[in-house]
Amino acid sequence: MSSDQQRPAQPEAYGVHIDAGPGHADIRLNGEVLPREQVAGYTLHHHSVAEALPTLILNTRQPDGIVWQGLARVAVGVQQDPGEVIAAFLDSVDPDVLDRAALNRTDLGSGKGAVARAMLTTLAEWAQGGEG
Repeated sequence: MSSDQQRPAQPEAYGVHIDAGPGHADIRLNGEVLPREQVAGYTLHHHSVAEALPTLILNTRQPDGIVWQGLARVAVGVQQDPGEVIAAFLDSVDPDVLDRAALNRTDLGSGKGAVARAMLTTLAEWAQGGEG
């Protein structure tokens, strides 16, 4: 089976109910209560109300004797220090390319700090996947 055949045509959505207070969170997925001792935390993110469903990320702990079973979309990531990520990004920038890109901007202003602003704007665009 190809990878396209394994993926659903559209992401599946689950009914979510969260009743949270200091020190606890009761979370239901499609009416099923997740065991309190299993949920260490959660993040609810809704980037665009008009264009997409919210995303719920559950942080679970798996103590001995507890098994979690169910369907989930899984994303594996390694948490990194933001400073290290930024330093690595800046280390990858060619100063000559940055200089040319900043000085050739159509929005390059004049006056004190104009070139620095252009460079920072260029770096921010590159960090978000813009040309560079």
